[in-house]
Amino acid sequence: MTALTPEQVRLSKRMSLVLRHRPEAAGLALDPNGWVPVAELLAALNISRADLDAVVAGNDKSRFAIEADPGGVERIRASQGHSRRVNVDLGLPVVEPPATLFHGTPRANLESIMRDGLRPRSRDHVHLSPDVATALVVGRRRATEVVILEVAAGAMARAGHAFHRSENGVWLTGTVPPGMLHERLE
Repeated sequence: MTALTPEQVRLSKRMSLVLRHRPEAAGLALDPNGWVPVAELLAALNISRADLDAVVAGNDKSRFAIEADPGGVERIRASQGHSRRVNVDLGLPVVEPPATLFHGTPRANLESIMRDGLRPRSRDHVHLSPDVATALVVGRRRATEVVILEVAAGAMARAGHAFHRSENGVWLTGTVPPGMLHERLE
């Protein structure tokens, strides 16, 4: 995987906006599972297929998935992270999580998270990482002083919480109660 150029990073952000939050901003409509024909996205964003392929292949988080629908038409969607306002069902099965998952967040958020738990806010799910390194990367997108939270995912699943794993390995769940969290101390 090669690093994205600044232009490709900007395109990736535009694609995320359209495919995760505001498809109508580009004159698009996502199907119930978040898919849109590739040809429609190319036309709406006025980009080439080569540009699209470079962003999809070079994205370090595999944010986008491309596949053919049953009729053979290529389509694209965001792998996860949709706003509640687009109401997308990714069709991901419930899966058994590992005993522990991780969440990276700015230290400034720690007090409220430990009091209220993790909530999806404007998204459909809370996003959790399979390892500490990924959680650090995620947390550092918003702050330099990051705390890593360990999530007792196995215990949550036994208590009835559903977990899904997106195509790019991000773990998704509805909420994480405060009793299922603790700060990872290095």
